[in-house]
Amino acid sequence: MVSPGRAGGTRPLWPLYAAGFTTAFGAHGVAANLGAVTGGVGGSLLYLGLLLALYDGAEVVLKPVFGSLADRVGARPVLVGGLVAFVLASAAFAAAGDPALLWAARLGQGAAASAFSPAASTLVARLTPEPARGRVFGSYGFFKSIGYTTGPLAGGALVWLGGPRALFAVTAVVAAAVACWAALAVPAVPPLPRARGTVADLGRALTHPGFLRPTAALAAGTAALSVGVGFLPVSGAADGLPPVLTGAAVSVLAVCAAVAQPVAGRALDAGRVTVRLGLAAGLLMCAAAFAAAAVPGVAALLAAAVLAGAGVGLVTPLGFASLAAATPPDRMGRTMGAAEVGREIGDAGGPLLVGALAAAGSLVTGYLALAVLLAAAAVQVGRAHPREP
Repeated sequence: MVSPGRAGGTRPLWPLYAAGFTTAFGAHGVAANLGAVTGGVGGSLLYLGLLLALYDGAEVVLKPVFGSLADRVGARPVLVGGLVAFVLASAAFAAAGDPALLWAARLGQGAAASAFSPAASTLVARLTPEPARGRVFGSYGFFKSIGYTTGPLAGGALVWLGGPRALFAVTAVVAAAVACWAALAVPAVPPLPRARGTVADLGRALTHPGFLRPTAALAAGTAALSVGVGFLPVSGAADGLPPVLTGAAVSVLAVCAAVAQPVAGRALDAGRVTVRLGLAAGLLMCAAAFAAAAVPGVAALLAAAVLAGAGVGLVTPLGFASLAAATPPDRMGRTMGAAEVGREIGDAGGPLLVGALAAAGSLVTGYLALAVLLAAAAVQVGRAHPREP
């Protein structure tokens, strides 16, 4: 068995960072350009919404399944197998080029990402000693953020240059390269013997503060990120800003999230911040972001982008490092898969909440409601719990 800290330094981690980049690049690179890709197929926003939901729906259902499978058979084969499946799903559409098959391509990509995403985070945890997990999860989040940032831009350029087939072909090539790299460079981490668990054991694990606190924080942070990316440009447009400046606000958010994650992870490892207070501080920053977003003007918009990005960048590595520290190694895959479902719920729930309140009243109402919920979540995760040591 490969023990943490004896996996050849940081070299085995680089393919895992690349896997994190791949899932983010593939998800957002295609999603941001589906409107152009669908063209005349169905020609409706409903069809576009269904295509977007297929990917996320597959992740919600399958991430816990593949996380548990990683515990049973080892995370490395699940990682490589998921990347190969992503290659096949992407290459099949690139070869066929039929827009009517987009639903199958997105479903296949979502199912594949459901395998290699929790497997990658499981391997990050298993291959890293606990005192360095904050830094490593921060680096992992940094590369995912780079994928989220570059995916829509690169995807748009590829669709403009070569159509949707070019976009899917490039995602296939990227995933294939990472799959080969992971197969060659990531060491085998055999599954550990596991005591037989019951449904009651699972319930206790999923309701323990060691799981609930970081997972709730990750869900809330992802909700803030999703709302920021989706709605801050709307606020900018309402203030009369051109698309290039509203897009720049989203880029500021993404860059702040990317840069903050390694910094927050190193601070955790050095003992300069605790998980409980760090998560609470990150969520309070997100709450302050949407309080600022409720104020008209360019300065308030940029302040919201910076605060939301920095808050998410603080929450993400601390949340995952906390989950890894609180989870027995033989259950790491199950925990990471379940935590990813929490993030997916936040990813969908945040925009739904703000959008519904904006439709019923105003976007300011939606922002302020989200700010209140984020502040309440900060208070909850920052509170000590008697079931914790």
